[in-house]
Amino acid sequence: MGTRFEGKTAIVTGASRGIGLAIAERLVADGARVVVTGRKEGALAEAVDALGGPEVALGVAGHADDGDHQAEVVERAIATFGSADLLVNNTGINPTYGPLMEIDLAVARKIVDTNCVAAIAWAQQMHRQWLGEHGGAIVNVASVAGLRPAPGIAFYGASKAMLIHLTQELAVELGPDIRVNAVAPAVVKTRFATALYEGREEEVAAAYPLKRLGVPEDIGSVVAFLLSPDAGWMTGQTLVVDGGITLGGGV
Repeated sequence: MGTRFEGKTAIVTGASRGIGLAIAERLVADGARVVVTGRKEGALAEAVDALGGPEVALGVAGHADDGDHQAEVVERAIATFGSADLLVNNTGINPTYGPLMEIDLAVARKIVDTNCVAAIAWAQQMHRQWLGEHGGAIVNVASVAGLRPAPGIAFYGASKAMLIHLTQELAVELGPDIRVNAVAPAVVKTRFATALYEGREEEVAAAYPLKRLGVPEDIGSVVAFLLSPDAGWMTGQTLVVDGGITLGGGV
């Protein structure tokens, strides 16, 4: 176990599996205590066990865009582990696929609420209860779809572009004591992204200069870096973690 997060507590939203869980695992490995959120209590209980049990992890079930849930998570982090120093806004949804001319506008509003507005709300809760007085760091999980057109997932991409811009705005507003950065992954092998590669992984991976798709640990290590003192002179940045796919204009 590393020590760069010793004495620190991180909240990672949407962390019962996939990228969120990999981020939490890396933070625990580097000495942090973590509070993980998700919708299902059973999945969170399994995640807590995988992370090392209640001495280092706490799961709190709820909806990421629920204000009462957000407040409870931060309160319980402080009550259980004594602080709430680090925030990872990992929760994201994309319940639609197809052209913008056919998107259900109610679904579009839900995407913005969950992917963008909730990220601000989590930052507000953290700032109100801990970060405003003690400082800390925030990382938002965006996407390469937020950097260039992404046909089929266009509105998801637009929401991630907004999240990238919000990262910059928060960095300006919250410095110098709170750093805010983002990561922009390409296709990572998770249940969330299955439709983008299932049954044709080799074909999809062939377009990447590194000739493989990402795995959750690829993102966890970069998020941990951005949260750590090693990135102490970085704020408002979005690190692209994409196996090189955007070098050729792809998403």
